[in-house]
Amino acid sequence: MFGGPGLDISLHSPEKRHPHRSSGNKIMSAKLFTLLSGFCLLATVAVADQPATSDQTSQGRELFDFDGRQALSKWQIVNDGVMGGRSSSRVDQGVDGTMKFSGVLSLANNGGFASTRSRGSNLGLKGGDIIVLKVRGDGRKYTFNAYVPRRRMAFSYRVEFKTKKDEWIEVRIPLDQLVATSFGRVVRGASLNPAEVNSVGILLGDKKAGAFEILIKAIEVESATSGDKLTQTAG
Repeated sequence: MFGGPGLDISLHSPEKRHPHRSSGNKIMSAKLFTLLSGFCLLATVAVADQPATSDQTSQGRELFDFDGRQALSKWQIVNDGVMGGRSSSRVDQGVDGTMKFSGVLSLANNGGFASTRSRGSNLGLKGGDIIVLKVRGDGRKYTFNAYVPRRRMAFSYRVEFKTKKDEWIEVRIPLDQLVATSFGRVVRGASLNPAEVNSVGILLGDKKAGAFEILIKAIEVESATSGDKLTQTAG
């Protein structure tokens, strides 16, 4: 029996009661076998030569990794205590070279947010870039923030993303989809210049009091491809 993908070809010996056909059938069988072998070889090559997926061809660079406690020194905590709130949070070294951002969200005293952000530095972002987050959360909705040096208080460019409880996901965030906000309210007409971004961060402000935890494996940046939108995929 010979078979390729989706093929089940049986090459039978000629029947004994037709000896005069034996030679011709053997020749035909050999030709058929050669032809089918060539077909299956071509099919195999075609599959192997298919274009790689976007994940395989992406030309990204790492903005932040979290392997080692020294990596955490680049991050700081900003909670609602600056406004009189009582939320608490911290960053710790997580498992397998991750950063664990965890704490307790409180709605007391008109509070309701906890956040961590990178300390100011030149991130080298440009128009069309895509931020890629690799995170494992608790099923809550978090906010990605990009900060620029402005005197306006509580100002950032942001977008929300939902985590899946205890599952690694990859969140792709085109910079041109970030929305300018101040104290959580949209600021119209404030377009983002990616070259000005000097800090990024993760914020929780879903108005649900209680403990939270999210692990961040890496924050990367990629160049845009046509039609990129905010996406989340399971890891």
